[in-house]
This record gives sequence, structure tokens and C-alpha cells, in this order.
Amino acid sequence: MTELADVDYFSNAEIAQDPYAYYEYLRSQGPVFQEPHHGVVAVTGYAEVMAAFKDVDSFSAVNAIGGPFPPLPFEPEGDDITAQIEAHRHEFPIFEHMVVMDPPSHEKARSLLSKLLTPRRLKENEDFMWRLVDTQLDEFIDNGHCEFLSEYARPFATLAITDLLGVPEEDRAEFRRALGAEKPQGNRVGALDGEAVGLNPLEYLDDRFSGYIADRRREPRDDVLGGMAAATYPDGSTPEILEVARPATFLFAAGQETVTKLLSAAVQTLGDQPELQDQLRANRDLIPAFMEEALRFQSPTKVDFRLARKTTTLGGVPIKAGTVLMLCLGAANRDPVKFDDPHVFRLDRKNVREHIAFGRGIHTCAGAPLARAEGVVTVHRLLDRLRDITISESRHGAPGQRRYAYEPTFLLRGLTELHVEFTAQR
Repeated sequence: MTELADVDYFSNAEIAQDPYAYYEYLRSQGPVFQEPHHGVVAVTGYAEVMAAFKDVDSFSAVNAIGGPFPPLPFEPEGDDITAQIEAHRHEFPIFEHMVVMDPPSHEKARSLLSKLLTPRRLKENEDFMWRLVDTQLDEFIDNGHCEFLSEYARPFATLAITDLLGVPEEDRAEFRRALGAEKPQGNRVGALDGEAVGLNPLEYLDDRFSGYIADRRREPRDDVLGGMAAATYPDGSTPEILEVARPATFLFAAGQETVTKLLSAAVQTLGDQPELQDQLRANRDLIPAFMEEALRFQSPTKVDFRLARKTTTLGGVPIKAGTVLMLCLGAANRDPVKFDDPHVFRLDRKNVREHIAFGRGIHTCAGAPLARAEGVVTVHRLLDRLRDITISESRHGAPGQRRYAYEPTFLLRGLTELHVEFTAQR
């Protein structure tokens, strides 16, 4: 316990690989507890994380990505720092994107995205996924093995969302090369070296979607991008091109990250618990519950951040304006007060859809329906076309002695690679 008390969550490589013992240490100190190294208040209780997500009057999302990095660009003064946040908002990482916006700007940006993510469009995209999953499997199925992230999860996630957003067919191979199949390079969001996220790490996507939308405004077309180009705010005003592009850009980048991590965690579970393959084959209706439990059990986003804009309380603990809150989604989704046997993967968990892997409140992940559909479609077709899905012992060790490597970030939970073996089913 003493050793865990000394841990700096934001730089400790061992904790980045397996944060759950540290989460339990934090929980033992109370559901709302200030860690000693950066003065960040860690929130591990399910009820308390939910309360923070929903209290947008007290807690700003302006630091949602970086948390304590970089430090606040101002010295908080008084019990309400809303004016200071707004005066310095442009100095926070990716301030242009919806994920860090507060009302009323957040509502305006999200209104544009809601016009894209319609039930009809999501259904069309799901129909495309059923074809895409087979195309992707065909690339390696005859080998009897694959590295699942690079050969399936990343390209599948990339191509699925290029379809959703209407990227022209002739450009999709470029998107895959730039964003999909290759292993990510460079400094990651939430890196353990404390380096701040660049002010606009999504520049490539911003440029591409801005170009598409500008083209559609010059020459309107009856397609998805044309609909984005014609979108207006609720008051009827026309947004600037970048204001239309950025919600799509962030959905693309965040969706690709989340889905890649979700799919690899699901297949990892199928390989480590092969009895689940038989259960799901026998009852396909269990697949949605399986995906929800995968989200709860290994939440792709470990933590989210908020900045207290007003002096308040959370879970009975005083919170001073200017305090950085770390909402520990991975801990909240294993809170024993909310979930029985939280460290056990259970297909029969009755309240599994109450997990908060996608956040809650106004910042609930807009791409959640997309991620769920990608997971369900993938598992269905894996079970159809592959038998005896196993984890490669030569790469990851024998059962009970597995060696898995996770991305070295304090923010995200995702494997760096997953080698699996299987028998193709004809």
C-alpha cells in the first residue's frame, strides 16, 4: 500500500501497463481523493464520476484531453474562474474541438454532428461494415494467424468511419495508409513524459475535410459530404467551413482509437476465455452484452479530466475552483458498489449497459453507436469464419502467464499488438 501511495500515475510506466491495483488504492482512500504529485483530485466512485460528468455548471471540459499538462495558463482567482477559462481557452490543447468545449459552444458544434449521425446513415454504414469485415478477413484468413491490430482492427476502424463520413472511394486507400494500417508514430496523447498535446494534432483530417466541404459548397452534391456542407446551426446561420469539419474530424480520430482498442480487447478476451466462443456461437443474442462487458472491463479511455470552474463539493469533498479532476472511468467501471464481482468478466451482468466507458452527460461519445455496431458485426463474422481463436503462445506466453504490452499513456487503455491463431471455417 505504501508503494502505491508513492506512485506518480502520470509518469509510472508499470502503472500505465496495469492501472487496476492503483485504482483500488485510490478507492481505498475514498471515492474522491487528491493524489500527492500534481494536486489532481482522482474520482474513482461510479456515482461521483457520474455527478461530475453531469454538473457542467461546476466543471469545465476545457482540459479534458491534457489534464494537468500543460499547467493552467493562468493563476486561478476566487471561487468562480469561468471568466479566466474563457479568456485563456485558446491556450488549452485542441481548444477548437468539441470534446473540450463547454455550453453553449458545445451544443452548437454537436448540433452539426447530429445531422450526420442519423439512424438512416448509421444503418447504411452498418450495412457497409458487413461487407467490409469479410474483405478485411480475406486479407489474412488463409494464413491461420494475424497480428490483429494492424491486420484487422486499425484498417477496419479507419475504413468504416471513412464510409460513415462519406470520404470518396478513390481517397479511402490514402486514409488507410495515413491513419489506419500502420502502427501509430510519435508522441501519443497522454504520454508519460508529461509533454503537452500539440495545439492541433488533427491537422491532416481538418485539412482533408475542410477541402471536401469547400468543394461541396462550390458544387453541391447529393452525398454525405454534401449534407455536411449544407448543414446550418439551429438558428439557421451557416457555420464556417472549419466549424463543420472539426466535429467530423474529431469523430474520425477518436472513433478510430476507441474502436481499435475495443475490438482488440474483445478478441483478447475470446482468446483468453475460449469457452466464451462456444457460448456466443450457441446464442448470438449474447454478443451485444459481450461487447458491453468488454467496454466495462477494459475501458478504452482510462481517465477523463475536468477543471473545477467554481468552488463546490463532490462526494462530500470540498473542491476549490481551479482544481483539476481526473475522472477514472476504468475505476468507476469496476466500482464494487455499482458492479458485483467487478474484476470478473461476466456475460450475465444485468446492469452492464450502465458502464461509463463512453462518458455521460453532454459529452457522451457521439460515436458510441458506431463503436457498438463495429464490435457486434466483427464478433459475428469472426465466429462465422474462424474456429479455435487462440492467443499466440510464442508471442504472448501460455495461459496464466500471458505477456501483453499496452500503450504507455495515462489516458488510454489499448494493446500495442495482439497475435492470434485460428482455423479458417469454410
